[in-house]
Amino acid sequence: MNTKKILISNDDGINAKGISVLIKIAREFGQVLVVAPDGARSGMSNAITVETPVRLKQVLNENNLQSYSCTGTPVDCIKLAFDKLLDQKPDLILSGINHGSNSSVSVHYSGTMGAAIEGCIHEVASIGFSLCDYRPDADFSEAEPYIRKIIEKTLENGLPTGTCLNVNIPKGKPNGIEVCRQGHGRWVEEFDERTDPQRRKYYWITGFYQNMDNGMTDTDNHFLETGKVSVVPIKIDMTNHEFLEKLRSWEM
Repeated sequence: MNTKKILISNDDGINAKGISVLIKIAREFGQVLVVAPDGARSGMSNAITVETPVRLKQVLNENNLQSYSCTGTPVDCIKLAFDKLLDQKPDLILSGINHGSNSSVSVHYSGTMGAAIEGCIHEVASIGFSLCDYRPDADFSEAEPYIRKIIEKTLENGLPTGTCLNVNIPKGKPNGIEVCRQGHGRWVEEFDERTDPQRRKYYWITGFYQNMDNGMTDTDNHFLETGKVSVVPIKIDMTNHEFLEKLRSWEM
């Protein structure tokens, strides 16, 4: 197990507490390469940098750990690692630990999951980890045994090609792990309108999450509310296979 090669990224930036905890755990399993943004990139989803150059800077090189900061997005970090830093495919890609939940529809906006999904596109088993605590000094200690266990089981069993894991961990001491589906809901955006000193309007996004599961108890949101770690398998194939035949019947 301690000969595995693991690539790590995140969207909170290379100096975030969450990624330092993930690096510490990952080093128990083998060689670790970290390529993470040089600052916060939350909400970047699968964005890539196309109009400005991207730069890499090595920040650490020691026993079983190399670490680089990147001026790009989380997906840029994974792409650069594959193209410029790795001499072979890693055994595992980890993203996080994010400060804040990425459950339900948030998976579509998350830079944390963007990095994990990019790893999945490269056909490497990938996991995105998030803790439901947005504080920069969040306590990750209670989450560590669960993160360690999920990494170990993923290395032992692998993941199907095209599938990665979205793992969300409740704040405080979890009371178990539940494999479940993504919750059904949406973010209702509200923009706080303000005026700058030049009397030009600008907006801060606020909004709230609207749960549309109507009391269903098989979702990540439900299990997080009950203190469980939620593990949702995510596919990169977004085809609605159930609708294919009906769509063909339209005879377009």
